[in-house]
Amino acid sequence: MIKHALNVTREANFAEWYQTVITEADMAEESGVRGCMVIRPWGYGIWERIQRLLDDRIKGVGYDNTYFPVFIPLSYFEKEADHVEGFAKEMAVVTHHRLIADGKGGLMPDPTAKLEEPLIVRPTSETVIGAAFSRWVQSWRDLPVQINQWANVVRWEMRTRMFLRTSEFLWQEAHAAYATAEQARAETLKGLEIYRSFAEDCAAMPVIAGEKPENERFPGAVSTYSIEAMMQDGKALQAGTSHFLGTTFSSAQDIKFQNSEGQQELAQTISWGMSTRMIGGMIMTHGDDDGMRVPPRLAPWQVVIVPMLRDNDEDAALIEYCQGVQQELGKLLVFGEPVRALLDLKAIKAVTKRWGWIKKGAPIVVEVGGRDMAGGNVSVTVRTDLYKEDGKLNSQIVARDAFLGDVVGTLEGIQKTLFDQAKARTDANIVRDVTDFAGLESYFENAGKFPGWVEVEWSKPTGAELDKVVERIKALKLTFRNVSNDAAPATGTCIFTGAPAVERILVARAY
Repeated sequence: MIKHALNVTREANFAEWYQTVITEADMAEESGVRGCMVIRPWGYGIWERIQRLLDDRIKGVGYDNTYFPVFIPLSYFEKEADHVEGFAKEMAVVTHHRLIADGKGGLMPDPTAKLEEPLIVRPTSETVIGAAFSRWVQSWRDLPVQINQWANVVRWEMRTRMFLRTSEFLWQEAHAAYATAEQARAETLKGLEIYRSFAEDCAAMPVIAGEKPENERFPGAVSTYSIEAMMQDGKALQAGTSHFLGTTFSSAQDIKFQNSEGQQELAQTISWGMSTRMIGGMIMTHGDDDGMRVPPRLAPWQVVIVPMLRDNDEDAALIEYCQGVQQELGKLLVFGEPVRALLDLKAIKAVTKRWGWIKKGAPIVVEVGGRDMAGGNVSVTVRTDLYKEDGKLNSQIVARDAFLGDVVGTLEGIQKTLFDQAKARTDANIVRDVTDFAGLESYFENAGKFPGWVEVEWSKPTGAELDKVVERIKALKLTFRNVSNDAAPATGTCIFTGAPAVERILVARAY
């Protein structure tokens, strides 16, 4: 029987397992402010990898990085009704600029320091960036404008969970303005494709890319697109969104330009964003009952070397031997970058360090003792092949040079294994043969503890008719996810309205 590193399993309590992984892997911790977290070095290191790889893709399609203030005047939001309504319940508001003593040993806002206009702590930046675009864009020659910022945002969430739904989180938000709706729509889909390829190629996370229904659109958007990932408990996670905003914000913010014929037109704008939620998705996609399993492309350290130090005269030679392995690893390229190898010299028992790195999800852990050094060997543990059939740890003694010769292929194999396992699980848990509402209800009542998703045909209702449909699925604790870009054509009737179906949409429980 295998004895796992964590004291709770996914099967027993998935939510508790998730929180335990974050704690045991030293990913993040509570900050003292409800809904806000301290991201620890291993967690932030993963975010830095996401930043680096995603930033290259964003710049590769012509975006420049910039930065806008965290404070946005309330009047900017008031110009666009749908947008302010969509975020009103989540806005953090600054009303004073100074504190004074309250006479009771505490502090209070100074009544004389009330701001003339309240400031909103950035929940997203369409309004403030739109105001800048109105200054920057005067002529068709000024278009397109394509910018991105890496920033923090605040949305005052009532129910929080680390990485998945926090009051403050980190993200990138890309914003652009174009002359025509056709170009803007095409660029919206280009942003979506960047997210799809990043999720699958870098995070090893299979996703469904497609358009969100009307009720799930970003406030103020004409169309919203998303990538949806299936977690191991069968729930859906929206892992990135891209929005065609049309002239909603250009009309509110007066983003006009003179076209080549001398006429005034409103610019067509878009925005797209991905956040630290991706880390939560990665944990729930790849983690096991021993902790995290980090895809090598996102791992801050792909190989961790743990010398078995004894506090004796042999230690110096052992450290030198391990440094030689580390240096040779750094000369190798994997996924177009040097292999990232850490030599862990902390004064902790080797076995404790080994299990610490296993819980963190380091792709490869290399242990080196005196016998290994004497024989020119290393002991290798691969995170995706952790146990032998008898339940014992699968730590293989291999020749140092053989390890160095195989390590690139091993890392590539780990990346592929993680994706293949998640893809097989996703494909096996999307049901497509539900033909009526009773069947949908029955499926989720009887699908067990971790139901997957159901793809059903629907007539794409709007307005009040859609509201009625949404209430019906809410009663089952379900949500509409998206209409896959790769979905088969609809051929039957809508399971909600009985009208002829026009497309197939995914229904699931979700985070």
